[in-house]
Amino acid sequence: MELDTVLWSRLVTGLTLGFHVIFATLGVGVPLMIAIAEFIGIRKKDNHYILMAKRWSRGFVISVAVGVVTGTAISLQLALVWPNFMKLAGNVIALPLFMEVFAFFFEAVFLGIYLYTWDRFKNPYIHWLLTIPVVAGAGMSAVFITTVNGFMNQPEGFVMEAGQFIAVNPVQAMLNTATFSKVFHVLSSAYLTGAALLAGIAALAMLRKGVSAYHKKGLNLMMAVVLVFSLLNSLAGDVSAKFLAEHQPEKLAAAEWHFETESGADLILLGWLNAEHEIIGALHLPKLLSFLAFGDFNAEVSGLNEFPPDEHPPLLVHYLFDLMAGIGFALLAISSLYFLLVFWKKRNQFNQWMLRLVALSAPLAFLAVEMGWFYAEVGRQPWIIRGYMRVEEAATTSPSVRILFFVFLLLYIVLGVICALVLRRLFNNNPAEVEMEKWLKAKQDQSEDKGGHA
Repeated sequence: MELDTVLWSRLVTGLTLGFHVIFATLGVGVPLMIAIAEFIGIRKKDNHYILMAKRWSRGFVISVAVGVVTGTAISLQLALVWPNFMKLAGNVIALPLFMEVFAFFFEAVFLGIYLYTWDRFKNPYIHWLLTIPVVAGAGMSAVFITTVNGFMNQPEGFVMEAGQFIAVNPVQAMLNTATFSKVFHVLSSAYLTGAALLAGIAALAMLRKGVSAYHKKGLNLMMAVVLVFSLLNSLAGDVSAKFLAEHQPEKLAAAEWHFETESGADLILLGWLNAEHEIIGALHLPKLLSFLAFGDFNAEVSGLNEFPPDEHPPLLVHYLFDLMAGIGFALLAISSLYFLLVFWKKRNQFNQWMLRLVALSAPLAFLAVEMGWFYAEVGRQPWIIRGYMRVEEAATTSPSVRILFFVFLLLYIVLGVICALVLRRLFNNNPAEVEMEKWLKAKQDQSEDKGGHA
């Protein structure tokens, strides 16, 4: 029964995190895109970019609303599904959890002010300045919650005595060794995914309705952001790999099916394992694992067989790692190809094939985020707090956790359907071109009214 409840506890948390990460990523990534669009619109005196910021902020509010529900569900599940984890680590992670909530409310207050003050300032830069606390609050929410995950991977800032964490230094726990690499990767991937989503929406609109000035400008802008953050995300991946090689070598070894310690280790792509754990049908890139791990083609990389078998992560993380990294490089390639066509005057970056690739990049970006988080969590197994508490020790023993799984599954289906319907109604029934005409007419009427009163 106890092992059964551990499995159900994992399923409940995996379901919630898998759903929540979609909206959490949007919550971090989209505000920066709104700020960039509005700033460019003000600088260029171009209403198309201002309209982008307006429309994106409306969609963003819907994602925030769903994210609040799923984030609250995670907080509840920590106490209900992982009571022993909270009993042991609650006094360590309380500060970042509180700061994450504070950052969210900070963001929400300024988001509300931002939404209700359009066209209310004579100087448009004053309204744009309101995006800064929104972007900062969203980013800090991600930072604080990521420090909790970092602590679970690299627990620091306490003394273990009689099975309890004492002499807790919550700041040191937050600023653990894993924090920098994890925060860098989370933020860069969120901004990349936010830009890829908005670029994909513009590309899809152009495929369905033809090229328009609004969507052309939006696509060019977002693809530039995708290119920048694809490069930064690749760097973040490199930093993360070097962190794993030094601090969690078993996790990197499992991801690369690297079983024996050796110098000049190959990077393994795809393939499968037979019953003897022999790798079949894989692509071997000579010495690249050593370079990825330590920046040296001849460096020694620890093999998985160096660690106790009961501490080996599941070997399926190899596919999660490959898919995450492969999509990251695909997004870099798509954005690079796009700008190659931009600068190659004889070619058109708005051709059907390029637009299809850009549209495809949006779901791929979200898939990479999902695979990255599943790799981070599954790759930490069997630990919930690495080296201190195993997952089966932390999980609830209540059989009611099974019912909880189906309750949350129903909740997320309802939320997902409602979110999709609201967004569809919000934008499909109000095309950008029509909204632009209405907005400009309203501004003109307002200007004429002021002139008449004068």
